[in-house]
Amino acid sequence: MASLLAVDLGVRTGFAWYGDDGRLRSYHSQNFGTAARLRRAIPGLLESASDLTRLVIEGGGPLLEAWESEAERRTVQVQRVSADEWRALLLHPREQRSAAQAKVAAGQLARRVIGWSGAPRPTSLRHDAAEAILAGLWGVLAARWLRRLPPELER
Repeated sequence: MASLLAVDLGVRTGFAWYGDDGRLRSYHSQNFGTAARLRRAIPGLLESASDLTRLVIEGGGPLLEAWESEAERRTVQVQRVSADEWRALLLHPREQRSAAQAKVAAGQLARRVIGWSGAPRPTSLRHDAAEAILAGLWGVLAARWLRRLPPELER
């Protein structure tokens, strides 16, 4: 077994865990309050998935370096992705005309990924968790764990 963790990086961080079957296992959002608290949490977050082989990160800056260093220490393959990259693959151009439109479209598609995967349905879905779900979907496609988008997720 192998798994992928996708992270929408920030002090408020979105997380999405995928299995090597390409399906979403779990997801959530967490506000760490400070960058220092997030840095201290990284080892435990990576440890929480014992079969973790891939880490997909959307975002940058000093927090990115902390994630990459800890992942490399654990021999986890790291891929960076920009929102523009996964949006180009997963959203229609008309859904990307503004950041607000893209966030709404991402939330809608993330809910479809949740349903297709059989993951627990959210009562509310924060945009950082939704974006982590879609960055993760981009990651499983890049890893070839899914050869193409399932018909249920095509736009």
